[in-house]
Amino acid sequence: MPVTKLVLLGLLLLLYFSVVFCNALDNRCWTLGDFNSPVLEQDGDIVIGGLFPMHYIAPEIEHNYSERPQHQECSGFDFRAFRWVQTMVFAIEEINSNSSLLPGVTLGYRILDSCDHVHTSLRSTLFLVNGTSSQTKANADDSAKCLSTAPISYFATCTCLTDKKEYPSFLRTVPSDVFQVQGLVQLVSHFGWRWVGTVGTDDDYSHYGIQAFTEQLERLGGCIAFHHTIPKAPSQAQIHAILNSLEGSTAQVIIAFATEGQLLELLVEAAHRNLTSRQWVASEAWVTAKLLTIPELHPVLAGTVGFAFRGITIPGLAEFLLRVTPSPRPESVFTNMFWEELFGCRLGYKDGGDSELSSLCTGSEDLMETENSYTDVSRVRISYNVYKAVYAIAHALHQLLQCGSKEQSSDHICKTESKFSPWQVIFMWEISNISGATECIKCPQYYWPNNERISCVAGIEEFLSYHEIMGIILISLSLFGVAVATVITVIFFLFRSTPIVKANNSEMSFLLLLSLKLCFLCSLVFVGRPSPWTCRARQAAFGISFVLCISCILVKTIVVLLAFHSTMPGSISLKLFGPPQQRVFIFCCTTGQVILCACWLALAPPYPYKNTSYQGGKIVLECKDVWPLGFYLVLGYIGLLSCMCFALAFLGRKLPDTFNEAKLITFSMLIFFAVWISFIPAYNSSPGKYTVAVEIFAILASTFGLLFCIFVPKCYVILLRPDLNTKKRMTGKMSK
Repeated sequence: MPVTKLVLLGLLLLLYFSVVFCNALDNRCWTLGDFNSPVLEQDGDIVIGGLFPMHYIAPEIEHNYSERPQHQECSGFDFRAFRWVQTMVFAIEEINSNSSLLPGVTLGYRILDSCDHVHTSLRSTLFLVNGTSSQTKANADDSAKCLSTAPISYFATCTCLTDKKEYPSFLRTVPSDVFQVQGLVQLVSHFGWRWVGTVGTDDDYSHYGIQAFTEQLERLGGCIAFHHTIPKAPSQAQIHAILNSLEGSTAQVIIAFATEGQLLELLVEAAHRNLTSRQWVASEAWVTAKLLTIPELHPVLAGTVGFAFRGITIPGLAEFLLRVTPSPRPESVFTNMFWEELFGCRLGYKDGGDSELSSLCTGSEDLMETENSYTDVSRVRISYNVYKAVYAIAHALHQLLQCGSKEQSSDHICKTESKFSPWQVIFMWEISNISGATECIKCPQYYWPNNERISCVAGIEEFLSYHEIMGIILISLSLFGVAVATVITVIFFLFRSTPIVKANNSEMSFLLLLSLKLCFLCSLVFVGRPSPWTCRARQAAFGISFVLCISCILVKTIVVLLAFHSTMPGSISLKLFGPPQQRVFIFCCTTGQVILCACWLALAPPYPYKNTSYQGGKIVLECKDVWPLGFYLVLGYIGLLSCMCFALAFLGRKLPDTFNEAKLITFSMLIFFAVWISFIPAYNSSPGKYTVAVEIFAILASTFGLLFCIFVPKCYVILLRPDLNTKKRMTGKMSK
């Protein structure tokens, strides 16, 4: 909504509470005109003021400065806005009956009609603050101070209102248009609408919204065919001029930032012209408005799209709305207007009724038999924003008055003698370390407000440390793996001349053991505070170590298959893949991974990043991947070699040798696949430092699987069954 309607469509915590909120105006003011606008009010210890656009057409007053301007009534009663009014009353009555919220304190209200116009809303605001619509220069600053310190809006979405220098005290229970504009741009881009027109009104809501929309759409390659502004009180000539332009334009999509009352005349005239070939995209202000759902507009607005506020059901609101009845009492003045407009009759009360309506209302007409935007509360949106605004004020007052504190006696639950100003209520959830400040200090980056919200405290940094239990366990497992691999290396070296070591390509076995040690050691780089060099070294060390390891296993698998085929007459395959060729093969496979890691780290290296998206004041230190695809390419390259290794080992699993290494490799690859297939979803879903822990666990688990499956059975034969460590046993040629 427009910034000029900040007060018009806001709730203002005003007036009195056994202490002075604002200095009362003295008697030195003079009346600039009669202000006899109807008021809906209820006394209370604290009175909340409200302004609502219950009419959407304000009279245009011509000032000739020769006579006093007289009050003129607005027209075009808005059932939806009247529901907002009743929602505010409902929320206040609900709070007053709630013994746990503001016990012993009664909330009241004073509600006026803004007529959806800036002039009317400003006069109504002065009346809310001062009890009159006039003031002198001497007290103008005091009333302006009241106006500037306590607005809470339920409908003002203008992006301009986020500027805390201009509007230091403004709060709202509705999201900014920043998000709506982003959604609208994505919406039109999704449907391929690149040539569109815009229609708005002469206010900041429309100006800022359309400006932001235009800028974002043009960045995506879209263009604006036309833009038209609907005046506050458009003449028929102006309406016709806008529609002539719409008809003459080749743009078939129109984005409208306006309220339903401002669009009504334009859309009605469009219906008269049968202008039905345009696609309308609505802003949140009118996308769900019942006023525009009349049958006459169906051909024009059929297929309209837009974003609406989240709709919910407020328990008890529907029953409350249906209980309203007309009455000659002053507090029923808006209800009487609503009743006459809804049922098309005239109430016979004094100062009430429309002279143009001939039939009299009985007052017993049944609201349940009507269907309109007032009674439709299945999924309320703006009404819920009103409801939240009232409760925000109530909870802030509950804290200010220290209601329910242990220091209070049983008969004084709230400190009603406390003195405070309206701005204190508004800023109960903001930060200020200066007593009496109306502006709050934004905490620096990586700092959070303390519980009292009077100072900023540094966030708690979190990463997988060497000193915490999880880090110690993972480091211990890594070092244990290195120790086991070293022991196996010593055993193989001492028994290097035995058949089982020689038969399984001893050179490749030692190189494989070395690569397994590197796999264990690379996990150590993942522990500790992330730094630029550790972020780069982590994935490179992991990728290269594992490729070296899998390349060695792949060579051993190929050698097993070739050794079997070489026993056939005339076979020279094993000679073609001798030790020199095996070394070149491993070098080439590893070089491919080295090149991939070098390109990744040179062009888009991971870097230390402080992630503040977690709750509770945590700052998770992590290595942020600029190019996540780089990690998955490294992982994919390892997976490719592993698949080749598994396929070859599976083919050679039934070869006749008693200690056929292909069987062991097949089983080790199955464990390897199981670990890394389960790693990817666990890695993507783990929060914070647990992401690093999951990757370390996958490295250790897969490395232990390869180590134990390939080497432990051989160590068992070497150390515990030397009788099997003979050439005849190895080849299976012993006589029975």
